[in-house]
Amino acid sequence: ARRRGVVVRRARAGDRRAIELEEKIERVKEECRQGGMRVRVVWQFFEAESEGNRLHVFTGGREPAETFVFPRQRKEDGVALSDLVLPPKPGRDHIALFATTAGEGIRELAEEAKQKGEYLRSYALQALALETAEAAAEWLHSRIRAMWGFADPEGLTRQAVFQARYRGKRYSFGYPACPDLESQAGLFRLLRPEDIGIELTEGFMMEPEASVSALVFHHPDAA
Repeated sequence: ARRRGVVVRRARAGDRRAIELEEKIERVKEECRQGGMRVRVVWQFFEAESEGNRLHVFTGGREPAETFVFPRQRKEDGVALSDLVLPPKPGRDHIALFATTAGEGIRELAEEAKQKGEYLRSYALQALALETAEAAAEWLHSRIRAMWGFADPEGLTRQAVFQARYRGKRYSFGYPACPDLESQAGLFRLLRPEDIGIELTEGFMMEPEASVSALVFHHPDAA
């Protein structure tokens, strides 16, 4: 009986700590909702043409404004992202570029909390900013698909969204399909994410860290 009582008391103590933790996180969320976090996005459609492993992006005129080079899969009939765009023809194909951020002022708030010994709040602010920027990217990507004319079907589950079970995919620099992080500079020249507070570091990383950028392709085979 005494042992059972100890287990029960420990369970109750654990429940109290879990409740306290949840309440603290909810206070951080409310702080963000009340203006502690701002979400910003920028996006644009561009004309594009493919040429082998190269993707030419145009802002008007005959000459490309930027050219991205993508690696080809190391297998027979391996593909590159440029294959998802039609080669030159009377009418050019299109891609979309976007950037999202939820990191404005978050680093300063997190550092201030850390200096006060509020380590959980400091961590939660940074984690929420990262997740919010990614959520904004998913929302904007969905809107872009709808503008292309293939909105997500009704009843699409959250799990299906997480598994990207829809037409049209987004790709970010630094990942296998487009690993050259320096190409981020081309996206910045085209899209100017500086207008929403995102800067590019000397190492071609985005600042604030809670930011997402991507190229979006509408091709049915984009996966």
